[in-house]
Amino acid sequence: MATACNERKNIQGHPCFGGNHHKNGRMHLAVAPRCNIKCGYCSRRHDCANESRPGVTSRLLTPQEAIVKVREVVASDILGPIIKVIGIAGPGDPLANEETFETFRLIGAEFPHLIKCMSTNGLLLPEKIDLLQELDLHSLTVTINALDPRVGAKIYSHILYHGKKLTGTEAAEILIANQLEGLRRAAAYGMTIKVNTVYIPGVNEDQIPLIGRKVKELGAFVMNVMPIIPQADFAGIVPPTPALIDEVRSANEQIIGQFKHCRQCRADAVGLIGQDVATVESACVVNR
Repeated sequence: MATACNERKNIQGHPCFGGNHHKNGRMHLAVAPRCNIKCGYCSRRHDCANESRPGVTSRLLTPQEAIVKVREVVASDILGPIIKVIGIAGPGDPLANEETFETFRLIGAEFPHLIKCMSTNGLLLPEKIDLLQELDLHSLTVTINALDPRVGAKIYSHILYHGKKLTGTEAAEILIANQLEGLRRAAAYGMTIKVNTVYIPGVNEDQIPLIGRKVKELGAFVMNVMPIIPQADFAGIVPPTPALIDEVRSANEQIIGQFKHCRQCRADAVGLIGQDVATVESACVVNR
């Protein structure tokens, strides 16, 4: 399995994988509107200029519009020198949208020096991983919140898979199996992998160290334990405190490296982590 440091694809400068996040920035392209699972903590309805969370974008882009935005940013005296990574992280799941692959083709043809990065729920990862390899994807983030399908069934209300809407433990079993198999195959290709896990008090605390051990075994490089943002089905839940998140990360660090400067970025984030720059007009709107 190609997981040794010298066998991984070159990700030097990636702020989420060991690069200096005070100097190296990223640009997320919001080209992927459709999603194929329903997470209980996910809401994509609202967008305000000061709202920083996954699933939010002020404007969807076509692949052609996205490459224009990249040209503008790369040409900028301020942003151009710091942008090292082009990422696609939504607002839906990138693998459920053909626009993702077309955008990566355009980026690769015009800006081959930029690191290509993607975040996914992993449902379609086994069947799309060969295409991602062809497109020279460098780094991959997979959100894995449970290994036990009974726990997964509490987090995901349904999945849309090969034309069928599945629920309960059946849906969770398929999702978890695909996440792990996709991760294994991505690691074999030399992709550098981060696993995101949303900490949901009262739901998946006991799963976190189990996930850490499993994904480390399969070739993941780092793990990011994130506090739940109370919304949607989990709107009434009390999120873990920063101190508790630090405690969980410290314990998990004995298993796998921990990513500690996550800001749960928007799908259209641009700039340094925690210091994003607005490149489109933003207002409080409702995304349908």
